[in-house]
Amino acid sequence: MEHAIVDLTDALRERLAIIRDDESRRDAQAHLARLSAVSEKIDKLSAALPRPIDPRLAHYLQRRSFDKALEFLEHCSGDLRPSN
Repeated sequence: MEHAIVDLTDALRERLAIIRDDESRRDAQAHLARLSAVSEKIDKLSAALPRPIDPRLAHYLQRRSFDKALEFLEHCSGDLRPSN
């Protein structure tokens, strides 16, 4: 599960980097294509997470509150391991 969380966290960070990239925004069509691609990647990684996932994280991902999902993952990733 840790690898899936790391991949998702990286994709969420990539999305923020694209949003903050002023150079990228100069070509609106390319910028939107990059955002669309990373959003699709986030959706695929989210769907591949082992279940069950934390309800808060599930909520953020379902609502596409990606900034909140990233904040959650950065602060709570150690708590996401399944308990046996």
